[in-house]
Amino acid sequence: MERILSMVDGVILLVDASEGPMPQTKFVTMKALALGLRPIVVVNKIDRPDGRPEEVLNEIFDLFVALEASDEQCDFPVLYGSGRGGYVGENEDVREGTLAPLFDLIVRHVPEPKVGDPDAPFAMLASLLDREQFLGRVLTGRVQQGRLKVNAPIKVLDQQGKVIEQGRATKLLAYRGLERVPVDEVVAGEIVALAGLLEGTVGQTICDLLVEAPIPATPIDPPTLSMRFSVNDSPMAGREGDKVTSRLIRDRLMREAEGNVAIRVTESDDKDSFDVAGRGELQLGVLIETMRREGFELSIARPRVILRKNEETGDREEPFETVQIDVDDAYSGVVVEKMSLRKAEMTDMRPSGGGKTRITFRAPSRGLIGYHGEFLSDTRGTGIMNRLFDSYGPYKGPIGGRQNGVLISNGSGQAVGYALQGLEERGIIMVDIGDEVYEGMIIGENAKDNDLEVNPLKAKQLTNFRASGKDENVRLTPPRKLTLEQAIAYIADDELVEVTPKNIRLRKIHLNPHERKKASRAAE
Repeated sequence: MERILSMVDGVILLVDASEGPMPQTKFVTMKALALGLRPIVVVNKIDRPDGRPEEVLNEIFDLFVALEASDEQCDFPVLYGSGRGGYVGENEDVREGTLAPLFDLIVRHVPEPKVGDPDAPFAMLASLLDREQFLGRVLTGRVQQGRLKVNAPIKVLDQQGKVIEQGRATKLLAYRGLERVPVDEVVAGEIVALAGLLEGTVGQTICDLLVEAPIPATPIDPPTLSMRFSVNDSPMAGREGDKVTSRLIRDRLMREAEGNVAIRVTESDDKDSFDVAGRGELQLGVLIETMRREGFELSIARPRVILRKNEETGDREEPFETVQIDVDDAYSGVVVEKMSLRKAEMTDMRPSGGGKTRITFRAPSRGLIGYHGEFLSDTRGTGIMNRLFDSYGPYKGPIGGRQNGVLISNGSGQAVGYALQGLEERGIIMVDIGDEVYEGMIIGENAKDNDLEVNPLKAKQLTNFRASGKDENVRLTPPRKLTLEQAIAYIADDELVEVTPKNIRLRKIHLNPHERKKASRAAE
């Protein structure tokens, strides 16, 4: 979204008539206002029973003022409508019609494209980057000035005016509706995709050889969270996936980093692991899920935030996020308590109607890792949490992690129902009868705060004594199966998530108990 804003001349701000502006709304609106764009506001879902369009409109105006919008931007046109119903109107009582008023307003309100001289030397700012099998790197952007023909010589400038590379425009693709079609020439004002460069990337200027000054570009927010991707070295490695080597993992991550400028990949000294930095748990979780569906096996370490030093004071700084929580009034107390334990500062608290409270916090990203599952439990699944990167701030000191230890298998084989039944009183079981386990694998959560080694393979002893009621079926509580996001948030610093196309398992970094003791003593 940040990158494509440089290619547009107008934006529509769509806001729910019940929920009002969300943290993501603030983010995208801030970026649009900073570029001088004048939004059209559409209050959607006005047919909801809990709709409050007038209050939401006041909240939108307050948001514009808080984001230091100009007088022209604050004087925004407003339409009310329903996307599902397919109608909009100038009055909040509208309940039928078409979307024609919106299209007419776009024509009246959005200015004509501001482009340079079509006869000047060609220049374009790269806004999107992707890769095609037969074309290689494809850079997309809007031509700011001039015109370009196929196979014409071009060069790439960074924001300091340094030449990154020179090449030729081997392929030009223009947008005709929703399709990209090959063309022989493009001119100023067109949104085009260009192939033929090997190193050019987002935020750089692609231009004629005569151009010396780059086009100014909005800097991209840096990554705030990092995870370590490594080769799967568990006893079950290679059984469920067909891409298991570090070379294949490296090539896949480098391809992702090439097309996704928000991700940064750093290779470790041992060449078997990679630090992958991104914007948050969700973005990296999507990458991991995509890789496992492609047949990869890998191990994922606990996420950690990217710290930095203040250039003036030399103090450590960490990323902070704005957290907006909508919760039933009955659960607001426990949410405030849990967030305060994670070093969050409450900045706003107000009733949002319908027996709900909206609470806003400024919290360190480090304290939010793994909290979402606990939040859903505390609010009985009714709470809604939205997070948005805010800024870097002073390091908040140590924050407590997971309260409970884990149950660790002390052997390898198939889990036995008789053994799992005996372990249920120890904590929450995470494996089912017949599941393959191995030494060092986490099979459950301990009811206490320490790790406990257990035997999930113990079978019932056979005797020659028979009596009524002795051979009852084993009845177990359904195991707690963690999703990928839950598993990544759950693990501690000495644990890994083993990700394969068929299973997600938790394990200790050191499978051998003696190695774990050595590592814990060394850490102390």
